[in-house]
Amino acid sequence: VEVLTCYPGLHALLLHRISHWFWGHRLKWLARFLSTLARWFTGIEIHPGAQIGNRFFIDHGMGVVIGETAIIGDDVTLYQGVTLGGTSWNKGKRHPTLNDGVVVGAGAKILGSFEVGKGAKIGSNAVVTKEVPAEATVVGIPGRIITQQDKANVQVKKDMAEKFGAYGLSPDMPDPVAKSMGVMLDHMHAVDRKLECVTQKLREMDASYEDEDLPELKDEDFSAAIESPNEPSDAEATATQKSETLVS
Repeated sequence: VEVLTCYPGLHALLLHRISHWFWGHRLKWLARFLSTLARWFTGIEIHPGAQIGNRFFIDHGMGVVIGETAIIGDDVTLYQGVTLGGTSWNKGKRHPTLNDGVVVGAGAKILGSFEVGKGAKIGSNAVVTKEVPAEATVVGIPGRIITQQDKANVQVKKDMAEKFGAYGLSPDMPDPVAKSMGVMLDHMHAVDRKLECVTQKLREMDASYEDEDLPELKDEDFSAAIESPNEPSDAEATATQKSETLVS
């Protein structure tokens, strides 16, 4: 009952199915009038000429715009503020085609007559004006495809970040000190890996050198830096007590 009565994405889709039927049977004024009512009730604008597949899902929905010649496959998901628009006034195909399983993040704009491949993901607020391969991920303005190398670099950074989170802050937080410490720690971990490779080669060559294990970088080594700045350390507390004793 809640889904049937409280989900504007479902309401917009059901009304579009009807208006699209009218459009296909040359009742274009009635189709446009019904789509206008749907936009007024739901905040979602779907042209009655748009072709939409099965299990199409619009989450939240406000501000979604789907153009006349847009084609949407099965199992496609759109979030609020998405635009499937055109870049010309030509009467032919001028809106994008979204193949099966595409997910488009909030605020993204896909403009032009081209295909977004099966299973592709469009990041929030991205502006896409070129064809997107299947299973690709597009982010940024203008839209940029994240390569496998980019994904590998992201994974390396995540692995390093798990070893020590400076002050317990997230890399997304705008803290320049934490960011600087994160860069230094990334460099230290990279140096450790290279040094381990060098020592391994020396062991294989039976080189005579003092093989000592380096001290591990542990989170507890940085516990003092994680303390709240409003809480004095033990040394500061002792000094304060001595000062109060002298004054009294």
